[in-house]
Amino acid sequence: MTQDPSTPGIDDFTRPYWDAAAAGELLIRRCAACGRAHHYPREFCPHCWSDDVGWERAVGRATLYTWSVVHRNDLPPFTDRVPYAAALVELAEGVRMMTEVVECEPDRLAVGTELTVAFRTGEDGVSVPVFRPAGPAQGQSSSRSHVPPAARR
Repeated sequence: MTQDPSTPGIDDFTRPYWDAAAAGELLIRRCAACGRAHHYPREFCPHCWSDDVGWERAVGRATLYTWSVVHRNDLPPFTDRVPYAAALVELAEGVRMMTEVVECEPDRLAVGTELTVAFRTGEDGVSVPVFRPAGPAQGQSSSRSHVPPAARR
């Protein structure tokens, strides 16, 4: 099995993040020194520079901050996904995260749209977090994504 080019590399530091994603959970990092959350995962706090940071389970809810609809991407596996919505979402924990919005026609997106985390499992078996509109699906359904138990509550 080869690595999907859309999947970031996994190392010892990020393995808990990817293992949680495989189990349908989204993790973020929180600093014990200043109390602030951050994402993408780093070994230090980008706010106060403390290395007293740990993993925390996110609730899986977000709002759409901004997005761009990609109509052309010649790199596999993206070629088969166009058009898709590359997005910046704000998690309920207050951090922003780059992702993709799925199960929604791009023309139905709006700033502030409430979203729920789902996970896309690539051909390499790695699950990556994506987001879909909260509530009933709007538009196309993706058979390769699943909603984690925590986000269904």
